[in-house]
Amino acid sequence: MSANTLGQLFSVTNFGESHGVAIGCVIDGCPPGLDLSEADIQSELDRRRPGTSRHVTQRQEADQVQILSGVYMGKTTGTPIALLIQNTDQRSKDYADILQTFRPGHADYTYFHKYGIRDPRGGGRSSARLTAPTVAAGAVAKKWLHQKYGIQFLGCMTQIGEHSIGFESWDHVSHNPFFAPISDVSALETYMDALRKSGDSCGARIRVCATGMPVGLGQPLFNKLDADIAAAMMGLNAVKGVEIGSGFASVAHKGSFHGDSLHPNGFQTNHAGGVLGGISSGQDLEVSIAIKPTSSILTPRDTIDSQGQATQIQTKGRHDPCVGIRATPIAEALLALVVIDHALMHRAQCSDVNLSIAPIPAQR
Repeated sequence: MSANTLGQLFSVTNFGESHGVAIGCVIDGCPPGLDLSEADIQSELDRRRPGTSRHVTQRQEADQVQILSGVYMGKTTGTPIALLIQNTDQRSKDYADILQTFRPGHADYTYFHKYGIRDPRGGGRSSARLTAPTVAAGAVAKKWLHQKYGIQFLGCMTQIGEHSIGFESWDHVSHNPFFAPISDVSALETYMDALRKSGDSCGARIRVCATGMPVGLGQPLFNKLDADIAAAMMGLNAVKGVEIGSGFASVAHKGSFHGDSLHPNGFQTNHAGGVLGGISSGQDLEVSIAIKPTSSILTPRDTIDSQGQATQIQTKGRHDPCVGIRATPIAEALLALVVIDHALMHRAQCSDVNLSIAPIPAQR
C-alpha cells in the first residue's frame, strides 16, 4: 500500500504540495449509486478553510472542489472519484530564507535527509494544507455512512494551550472559530490574541466521535478498528497522541470501575470508547487527539543549516498560531474514512444482515 494512500476497500490517495498548482485526492472503492455533488463536499471544506478568523492563517484559499471523475448524473458510478482543489494564494517568497535551514519541530530535517531534496515552500508535502483533500474524501464517506447506517460524526475542541474547555452543547461548535462546545469563547480569543502578538504558538486537544454505530465493525489482532483509528489519526499533521475512550486515564482506573457493565438496556458506561476486542460495540466511538504547537513561529530559535553549521531561524509568513483550531473537521473526516473502510470490509465478509444496532448506550 502506498504511503500516500489511506484505506483498503475505500482507499484515498492524496497528492500535491502546499505551494504547488493544486492539491487533491483519488477515491477508489466508493460504492455506486450514492447521490453526490460538489456542494456535498464543499460544505465540509468550508469548515476547514484557512482565513476564516483572525486566529488562523490569513492565507486566502477558496478551497473550491472539482469532481473530475467517478460521478455521472449526480450519482457515484463505482469508478475512481478524482477531487481537485486549486491553490490560488501561494506566497512562496516567504520561504526563501529557509531553503538551506531547518525549522525546529518541523519535517525539514527529516525530509532532507530521507530524500536528499525537499520543497521548503509552505512545508511541501508536510504542510497542513494537504489535509483539505482528506476532508473532501471524508465528506463522501460521511454521506454514505449516514445514508446506509445512520452514522453521524461530531467533533470539538476540548483544550487549547493550558486552557481546558468544558462541554455545554454540540450546538455551540459551529458558532465559533474554535469548534468549542461552549457559548462564550471570549477567554479563548483573548488568549489567542496575546499568543499571536508574542510570536509563539500552542497545541490543542480535539475530541471526535461517531454516533449511531452498529455492532461488529473491525476484526481481532491486525485489523482492529481502534488500531486503524489510531494509525489514521497519527497521520494527521502535528498529532502526537491518540486516546480511545478513557485513554491514559484508564491507568488509574480499577477493573471494577473501568469495565463497561452490560444491562438489558445497554452499556452503563463507555470507558472502552465504543470498541471491544478491536470490534465496534455499538456505542459511540470516542477518540481524542493531542496536537503539538505549530512549528513555524516568529520567535527566533537555534538550528543548523544543510551543511550542519549552527545558525538561528525566525519563520516568517502566514501560519496558524494553533493548528488545532482547524483540526476538528479533519479528525472527523479521518474517523469517517476508517469507519467506511471497515463497513465495506464487514459487508464483504459477513454481509449487511449481520450488522445490528446495540441498545441505546450510556454517554460519556
